Amino acid sequence: MHHSSTLPWTDLAVLLAYVGGIFALGCWFARRSNNTEEFMAAGRSLPGWVVGLSLFGTYTSSISFLGNPGSSYAGNWNAFALSLSLPIAAVAAAWWFIPYYRRSGNVSAYSRLEERFGPWARLYATTFYLLTQIARLGTITFLVSTAVAPLTGWDIREIIVVVGVLVTVYTLLGGIEAVIWTDVAQAFVLTAGIVASICVLLLGMPEGPGQVFTIAAEHDKFSLGSFGTSLSEKTFWVVFIYGLCINLQNFGIDQSYVQRYFTAKSDRDAARSGLIGALLCLPVAAMLFFLGTSLFAYYTARPELLAGKSGDDVFPHFIVSGLPAGMTGLLIAAVLAAGMSSLDTSLNSSATLLLQDIYKRYLRPLAGERESMLVLRGTTVVWGAIGTCAALALVGTEGMLDAWFKLSGLFSGGMLGLFLLGLISRRAGNPAAATGVLTAVSLMMWMSLSKFDWWPARLSEFRSPLHDYLAIVLGTLSILFVGLLVASLAPRPRGDSSSA
Repeated sequence: MHHSSTLPWTDLAVLLAYVGGIFALGCWFARRSNNTEEFMAAGRSLPGWVVGLSLFGTYTSSISFLGNPGSSYAGNWNAFALSLSLPIAAVAAAWWFIPYYRRSGNVSAYSRLEERFGPWARLYATTFYLLTQIARLGTITFLVSTAVAPLTGWDIREIIVVVGVLVTVYTLLGGIEAVIWTDVAQAFVLTAGIVASICVLLLGMPEGPGQVFTIAAEHDKFSLGSFGTSLSEKTFWVVFIYGLCINLQNFGIDQSYVQRYFTAKSDRDAARSGLIGALLCLPVAAMLFFLGTSLFAYYTARPELLAGKSGDDVFPHFIVSGLPAGMTGLLIAAVLAAGMSSLDTSLNSSATLLLQDIYKRYLRPLAGERESMLVLRGTTVVWGAIGTCAALALVGTEGMLDAWFKLSGLFSGGMLGLFLLGLISRRAGNPAAATGVLTAVSLMMWMSLSKFDWWPARLSEFRSPLHDYLAIVLGTLSILFVGLLVASLAPRPRGDSSSA
C-alpha cells in the first residue's frame, strides 16, 4: 500500500498507458472520418453491440462513477431508483423513438421538431441542448480533474487543460467513430475498475466478505428509501419518476444518443443498441451503489483507516490508500474513462448540431462537403475550448454546480414534453406546442426560483412544496397536457397534413 501525494511509477505507468492508448485509438480513426457522413454517423456501418457499449460508456459519467458510491456510502440505495427506470426508457426508445428518427434520415434529433411544429421548436431544442452541453463539458472536466488531482498530486488546472486538449484532439481527428470505439474501450476499463475495487473491499474485511452484508443490514444501507406518497421528499417514487423522465430524455431525445442510433448499420441494430446500453447501465449502477455500501462496511470495521474523510471523499481516499500498487492507476484511469467518454460525445454531438441546425439551416444552406467539414472541425475545437474554460471557471467555486445543474435541467426539461406531444397527438400544431412550452418553462422557473434563499418573504406561501426532482416531471407533463388541451380546442384544419 502507498500513501504519497505523487503516484508511484507502477500506477503512473498504468495511467499513462491508458491515456496514450485511448488517444492513439481515437487518432487512428482520422483516416476514416474525412467526410461529413463518416464524421457525424460513422458511415452508418456499426454493429449494434458496439453502439450499445458506447451508450453505456456515455451514460456512466464521472458524476455517477464517483457520486453513486458517495451517495450509498453516506445514505442508502435511494438514488438507485433512478436506474431502475432505465429498462422502461430503453424499450420506449427502441419501440418509438429510434424508428421515428431513422425514418427521417437527418442526423439532427431536432430536425423532426421543425417538421412538426415549425422552426422555433427546432431552434429552442438546439439552443438549450447546446447550453446544457457547455454545462456538461465544464462540470465533467472539472469533476474528473477534482478527482484526479488529489490522487496524483498534480495541479487541478493543469489536469483540466490536458484532459480538455486530449479529448478535443481525438474527437476532432476521428469523428464519431473515434468517439464510439474509445467509449467501448473506456466501458471495459470502467467496469474492471469497479469490480477490482469491490473485490479488494470484500477480501479486506476482518471477518470475511459476509461481514459487508452484516454491517450494511445493521445500518439499513440497502434501503431504497421511503415508499410513502410525499411529493416533497426524495421517496422511492419521486426518484423513480424523475429517473423515468431523465432516462427517456437521454435515450429518447438527447442528440448524443440519437446520433449513435444513426451509426448502427440497420434499424434492428439501432434498436438493439439502446437496449444493450440500458441493460448494461443497470447492473453497473448496482455495482457502484454496492461499492459505496462496501466502503461503509469496510471503514466501519476498520475506522482507523478512514483518516477523517467523509461522503464523496471516501472513495477517492480508498483509491489512493486502500488499493495495491498498479490498481490505483487502473482506478484513476477508470475515473478518467468515465469522464472522457461523456466529453467526446458532447463535443461531437454539439459540432453536428451547430453544422446541421445552425450553419446549414440559417447561414449557408448549400454549404459543400469541404466547407461542412471545416465547420465540424472548427466547432469541435471551439466547443472544446469553451468547455475547458467553463471547467477552469468552476475551480474554487462550491455551490455553483448545484445552481447550474438546476438551471440546465430547467432549460432542457421542456424538450421531452415537446417530442412526446409530437409523437402522441397528430392534431397538436404550432400554437399548442408554443403554449405548452411557455407554461412548462414558467412552472419550472417558479419551482426552482421559489426554493432559493432570496425568494421574498411576503411570497413565502407561494414557495413550491414539491421536491426539486419533480421540476422536469412537471415540465414534461404540463407541455403534454396543455398542448393536448389547446390542440383539442383548435378548429380542425381542412387539409390535415400535420401528422408526425
